[in-house]
Amino acid sequence: MKYRQLTKEQFEGLHEEFARFLASQSIDAKEWKELKEEKPHVAEEEMNVFSDVVWDDVLTKTSYLEHFSKKVVNLFKCDEKEMHRIVINVDKEIDLLTQEGFEWLMKNPNDEKIEFFTGTKKYAEERNSEIFDLIEKGSAISKGEIFEYFNRLTS
Repeated sequence: MKYRQLTKEQFEGLHEEFARFLASQSIDAKEWKELKEEKPHVAEEEMNVFSDVVWDDVLTKTSYLEHFSKKVVNLFKCDEKEMHRIVINVDKEIDLLTQEGFEWLMKNPNDEKIEFFTGTKKYAEERNSEIFDLIEKGSAISKGEIFEYFNRLTS
Protein backbone atom coordinates (compact mmCIF):
# COMPACT_ATOMS: atom_id res chain seq x y z
CA MET A 1 0.00 0.00 0.00
CA LYS A 2 1.40 3.34 -1.04
CA TYR A 3 -0.45 5.60 1.43
CA ARG A 4 -2.96 4.45 4.03
CA GLN A 5 -6.41 3.01 3.89
CA LEU A 6 -9.24 5.51 3.89
CA THR A 7 -11.19 5.77 7.12
CA LYS A 8 -14.62 4.20 7.51
CA GLU A 9 -16.15 7.67 7.19
CA GLN A 10 -14.19 8.38 4.01
CA PHE A 11 -15.32 5.07 2.50
CA GLU A 12 -18.92 5.88 3.43
CA GLY A 13 -18.58 9.28 1.76
CA LEU A 14 -17.19 7.62 -1.37
CA HIS A 15 -19.51 4.60 -1.41
CA GLU A 16 -20.75 5.27 -4.97
CA GLU A 17 -17.19 5.65 -6.28
CA PHE A 18 -16.17 2.49 -4.42
CA ALA A 19 -19.10 0.59 -5.95
CA ARG A 20 -17.99 1.75 -9.42
CA PHE A 21 -14.41 0.73 -8.59
CA LEU A 22 -15.59 -2.75 -7.56
CA ALA A 23 -17.72 -2.98 -10.71
CA SER A 24 -14.61 -2.17 -12.76
CA GLN A 25 -13.04 -5.20 -11.06
CA SER A 26 -16.15 -7.25 -12.02
CA ILE A 27 -17.26 -7.46 -8.39
CA ASP A 28 -20.97 -6.89 -7.74
CA ALA A 29 -22.67 -6.28 -4.36
CA LYS A 30 -23.32 -9.99 -3.75
CA GLU A 31 -19.72 -10.94 -4.56
CA TRP A 32 -18.43 -8.11 -2.34
CA LYS A 33 -20.45 -9.41 0.60
CA GLU A 34 -19.09 -12.92 0.00
CA LEU A 35 -15.52 -11.59 -0.29
CA LYS A 36 -15.79 -9.74 3.03
CA GLU A 37 -17.11 -12.86 4.76
CA GLU A 38 -15.08 -15.61 3.10
CA LYS A 39 -11.86 -13.87 2.01
CA PRO A 40 -11.43 -10.80 4.20
CA HIS A 41 -7.78 -10.41 3.14
CA VAL A 42 -8.88 -10.06 -0.52
CA ALA A 43 -11.57 -7.53 0.46
CA GLU A 44 -8.96 -5.64 2.46
CA GLU A 45 -6.65 -5.57 -0.55
CA GLU A 46 -9.43 -4.16 -2.75
CA MET A 47 -10.01 -1.44 -0.15
CA ASN A 48 -6.28 -0.68 -0.09
CA VAL A 49 -6.08 -0.40 -3.88
CA PHE A 50 -9.11 1.91 -3.94
CA SER A 51 -7.60 4.01 -1.12
CA ASP A 52 -4.36 4.45 -3.07
CA VAL A 53 -6.30 5.50 -6.18
CA VAL A 54 -8.26 8.10 -4.19
CA TRP A 55 -5.17 9.40 -2.37
CA ASP A 56 -3.20 9.66 -5.62
CA ASP A 57 -6.01 11.67 -7.21
CA VAL A 58 -6.31 14.03 -4.24
CA LEU A 59 -2.56 14.51 -3.85
CA THR A 60 -2.00 15.11 -7.56
CA LYS A 61 -4.57 17.93 -7.41
CA THR A 62 -3.09 19.42 -4.22
CA SER A 63 -1.17 22.67 -4.76
CA TYR A 64 -1.15 24.20 -1.27
CA LEU A 65 -0.88 23.01 2.31
CA GLU A 66 -0.87 24.86 5.60
CA HIS A 67 -0.03 23.87 9.13
CA PHE A 68 -0.88 26.08 12.10
CA SER A 69 0.40 25.80 15.64
CA LYS A 70 0.18 28.31 18.47
CA LYS A 71 3.26 30.31 17.44
CA VAL A 72 4.22 29.04 13.97
CA VAL A 73 2.54 28.83 10.57
CA ASN A 74 4.01 26.65 7.83
CA LEU A 75 2.68 27.41 4.36
CA PHE A 76 3.54 25.21 1.40
CA LYS A 77 3.13 25.60 -2.34
CA CYS A 78 3.57 22.27 -4.08
CA ASP A 79 4.74 22.68 -7.65
CA GLU A 80 5.47 19.79 -9.96
CA LYS A 81 9.22 19.54 -9.25
CA GLU A 82 9.72 21.52 -6.02
CA MET A 83 8.02 22.74 -2.87
CA HIS A 84 8.08 26.32 -1.65
CA ARG A 85 7.71 27.04 2.05
CA ILE A 86 6.98 30.11 4.11
CA VAL A 87 7.46 29.82 7.86
CA ILE A 88 5.91 32.52 10.04
CA ASN A 89 6.96 32.76 13.69
CA VAL A 90 5.14 35.09 16.09
CA ASP A 91 5.92 36.51 19.50
CA LYS A 92 4.83 34.59 22.58
CA GLU A 93 1.79 36.79 23.32
CA ILE A 94 0.05 35.91 20.03
CA ASP A 95 -1.87 32.61 19.72
CA LEU A 96 -2.37 31.76 16.05
CA LEU A 97 -4.85 29.01 16.89
CA THR A 98 -7.39 31.60 18.03
CA GLN A 99 -9.52 33.62 15.64
CA GLU A 100 -8.20 36.89 17.08
CA GLY A 101 -4.57 35.71 16.83
CA PHE A 102 -5.04 34.74 13.18
CA GLU A 103 -6.85 38.00 12.37
CA TRP A 104 -4.06 39.96 14.09
CA LEU A 105 -1.48 38.19 11.90
CA MET A 106 -3.39 38.95 8.71
CA LYS A 107 -3.86 42.63 9.64
CA ASN A 108 -0.32 43.22 10.95
CA PRO A 109 2.02 41.26 8.66
CA ASN A 110 4.84 43.80 9.05
CA ASP A 111 4.79 43.89 12.85
CA GLU A 112 8.13 43.40 14.61
CA LYS A 113 6.64 40.44 16.51
CA ILE A 114 6.66 38.42 13.27
CA GLU A 115 9.59 36.62 11.64
CA PHE A 116 9.46 35.14 8.15
CA PHE A 117 11.60 32.40 6.66
CA THR A 118 11.25 31.19 3.09
CA GLY A 119 12.76 28.36 1.14
CA THR A 120 12.40 26.06 -1.83
CA LYS A 121 13.45 22.44 -2.15
CA LYS A 122 13.24 19.79 -4.79
CA TYR A 123 11.31 16.70 -3.78
CA ALA A 124 13.58 14.10 -2.20
CA GLU A 125 10.95 11.41 -2.78
CA GLU A 126 8.00 11.20 -5.10
CA ARG A 127 5.92 14.44 -4.98
CA ASN A 128 2.67 12.87 -3.78
CA SER A 129 4.45 10.87 -1.07
CA GLU A 130 5.97 14.05 0.39
CA ILE A 131 2.62 15.85 0.32
CA PHE A 132 0.96 12.84 1.96
CA ASP A 133 3.63 12.84 4.68
CA LEU A 134 2.90 16.50 5.47
CA ILE A 135 -0.84 15.76 5.65
CA GLU A 136 -0.20 12.85 8.00
CA LYS A 137 1.85 15.21 10.19
CA GLY A 138 -1.09 17.61 10.50
CA SER A 139 -1.01 19.85 7.43
CA ALA A 140 -4.29 20.66 5.75
CA ILE A 141 -4.94 21.10 2.04
CA SER A 142 -5.77 24.71 1.27
CA LYS A 143 -6.66 26.95 -1.65
CA GLY A 144 -3.43 28.92 -1.19
CA GLU A 145 -4.79 32.36 -0.35
CA ILE A 146 -2.68 32.67 2.81
CA PHE A 147 0.46 31.39 1.06
CA GLU A 148 0.01 33.84 -1.84
CA TYR A 149 -0.71 36.74 0.54
CA PHE A 150 2.51 36.19 2.49
CA ASN A 151 4.45 35.29 -0.66
CA ARG A 152 3.71 38.76 -2.04
CA LEU A 153 4.92 40.32 1.22
CA THR A 154 8.13 38.29 1.42
CA SER A 155 9.13 38.41 -2.27
